[in-house]
Amino acid sequence: MNSDLHKLHPYPFEKLNRLKSEVQPPASLPHIALSIGEPQHPAPEFAARIFQEQSSLLNKYPTTKGLELLRASIGHWLQRRFHLTNHALDIDRQILPVNGTREALFAFAQAVIDRRTSPLIMMPNPFYQIYEGAALLAGAEPYYLNTTAANDFLPELNAISDSDWQRCQLFYLCSPGNPTGKVASKQYLQQLIALSQKYNFIIASDECYSEIYFDDTAPPTGLLEAAWEYGLHDFDRCVVFHSLSKRSNLPGLRSGFVAGDAEIIKSFLLYRTYHGCAMSVPYQYISAAAWGDENHVEANRQAYREKFAAVLAELDGCLDVTPPDAGFYLWSKTPMADTRFAQQLFAQQNVTVLPGSYLSRDTPQGNPGAGRIRMALVAPLAECVEAALRIKQFIHSL
Repeated sequence: MNSDLHKLHPYPFEKLNRLKSEVQPPASLPHIALSIGEPQHPAPEFAARIFQEQSSLLNKYPTTKGLELLRASIGHWLQRRFHLTNHALDIDRQILPVNGTREALFAFAQAVIDRRTSPLIMMPNPFYQIYEGAALLAGAEPYYLNTTAANDFLPELNAISDSDWQRCQLFYLCSPGNPTGKVASKQYLQQLIALSQKYNFIIASDECYSEIYFDDTAPPTGLLEAAWEYGLHDFDRCVVFHSLSKRSNLPGLRSGFVAGDAEIIKSFLLYRTYHGCAMSVPYQYISAAAWGDENHVEANRQAYREKFAAVLAELDGCLDVTPPDAGFYLWSKTPMADTRFAQQLFAQQNVTVLPGSYLSRDTPQGNPGAGRIRMALVAPLAECVEAALRIKQFIHSL
């Protein structure tokens, strides 16, 4: 067995299930889950139609590199969305379809880390647990960068020592952040790019929440956009990860892509050719259509705006919570230990939220998720409002 497997931590939802098993919720109240970031809005109508039209291709082996049609659709979307010039990306060398960002973020570390040199993989804390698992199984040491209100929920780049930067081989960034919803500015991204150039590490920018935002005049900046304006037109050491799960409400499709530095993509393609993880051909046709359509994405954003407005109005004055920059999470303070809050809310109101400490690791500076909960506003509007009312009733009962 892989000797590094024992280093893996229990997944947050495994911990949550244990926490909930100690209490019994009221049977009179239907359960409302705000714990899992699984989009519940309807998938775009064309997805099922295209699958039916292309279902005969299920008898074809897909290529790891994917259809040119899909890579072209992704390239056009990246150019439009992130203000890149035409042909800024070579679709044959700089774009690679993947089966969702989760498996790609994990596999990426396995492909790019040189475990012979005592490597560090830096990541925000709290974080998406795949970053940590990827680091551990790649033979690297996870380096946790606490993100708190005091540092505007972004890793403090200036606080990292020269010796630690020299050991860094990979920097996982999540913008908009999970669970904080914080968006890294263009200036922040360009500072990170400058450090990457100086210390020769790769930036893996997880941007899967980039299309859920609240101000149409200010969509989140992406790493490729920042690199292009920085003058790094080959996107050296810069790789982005995007997904249709959140953008297009297609989590079951498991469709996304990586894009950026051509040499890194070349090596990752080699790894994936052996990994055996090519995307189904009918799924590629659906994906190409999804990246080419913005109407369903705009409707999706509007639905989230309505939910955030309604839920925040209900929670105003009873819970310390503010709107995120982007994404579909609320990252709220709790009036007691986050684990106790989550357990008792479930016991009294049959609403599930995720303790923030389950998304973080203890550090010498403390656990930055402690005393917070993550709430995913993915359920229908009425259900989210009902959950907010129950949370308010629970808090008033304290």
